[in-house]
Amino acid sequence: MKITVKKFGGTSVGSMDKIRKVAEMIAEERDKGENVVVVLSAMSGDTNKLVSMAHEIADIPDEREFDVLVSTGEQITIALLAICLNGMGYKAKSYTASQVRIVTDSAYSRARIKSIDSENIKASLSDGNIVVVAGFQGVDESGNTTTLGRGGSDTSAVAIAAALEADICEIFTDVEGVYTTDPGICEKARKLDKISYDEMLEMASLGAKVLQTRSVEFAKKYNVPVHVRSTFSTNPGTMVIKEDKDMEKVAVSGIAYNKDEAKITITKVPDHPGVAANIFRPISNANINVDMIIQNISEDGYTNMTFTVPKNDYKKAFELLENTCKELGAGGVTGDTDISKVSVIGVGMKSHSGVASTVFDSLANEGVNILMISTSEIKISVVIDGKYTELAVRVLHNAFNLDKAEIVEEKS
Repeated sequence: MKITVKKFGGTSVGSMDKIRKVAEMIAEERDKGENVVVVLSAMSGDTNKLVSMAHEIADIPDEREFDVLVSTGEQITIALLAICLNGMGYKAKSYTASQVRIVTDSAYSRARIKSIDSENIKASLSDGNIVVVAGFQGVDESGNTTTLGRGGSDTSAVAIAAALEADICEIFTDVEGVYTTDPGICEKARKLDKISYDEMLEMASLGAKVLQTRSVEFAKKYNVPVHVRSTFSTNPGTMVIKEDKDMEKVAVSGIAYNKDEAKITITKVPDHPGVAANIFRPISNANINVDMIIQNISEDGYTNMTFTVPKNDYKKAFELLENTCKELGAGGVTGDTDISKVSVIGVGMKSHSGVASTVFDSLANEGVNILMISTSEIKISVVIDGKYTELAVRVLHNAFNLDKAEIVEEKS
């Protein structure tokens, strides 16, 4: 029998009426004879409330207890949905991550999934149940509750789909699919019918909020077809699938942006082997992700090094680097939290020239100064002053004619 994994985000289960609506949608699928596994987020706003409560009672909450607290939101929604489905005459059982055995490492608040024991889910499906699983949470080898980070329910859903070898994983959200950019700041944004795993991975990692990065990594690794669609519409969404030939015909597929980054600069760093390792080792040990890195040309045996980190990790990273600077005899540490990263993405960039010049010319014509640049085969990212974010997104969207579905050849 076909297995479908359906994930519903916080806005989709944000009230009793919305939970009933989700239950009706699931019941329709069950009536078609499909095995249905549902993965749920907490109600919209609940996780934020729990986070606020933790920080109200302690400036730096204990990491283990913090995860115990913030994981409770999902337990509420899975129980309510199962209760609703049972009340409608459908067999349904809810499961926490510890019951399913979604095993993770012990990196609290940003745990990574190591394995999933799918036997409990399969047995429950065989018994005729609709299975409802808590997203976002896991359990480490010692039995401690862990969480997967913001958007972690996406990762839970795709990982479960991979473990079950499900036919499809549907991600239901409050938008109708993946757009060429954020429709909230660019009214010309267009919904994409399909997008490659690599493009979606870049868009997710560069700020697009539709899917969490690790969920796309799982989908690509295990070849799980992912359908991003709206809870509140029957319209087809966007399929996230393997790259095909048509995708390379268009140079650029989308524009992403991220305001949740901060820039840190270490000045007068002694320029000799091993210094970079000494700088980034404590950052790595603190589980802080470093993104773009620029090192200036050495002068008189010293250099400056600039890199970006998530804004939420800025204070922690800054404190660690102040200590590192003293140990290295570096000049000092400066930072800037009022920046954003804007990225142009497309698998077609591998075979189209002139994309970089279009990006730089378009921003220069609007007086937008570029602070940092990073490139890969299928993306160009620039760091700019935060106040120019929306302008930069709209300018680049227009420059690559992304409001039009037809193929546009870029200038060389």
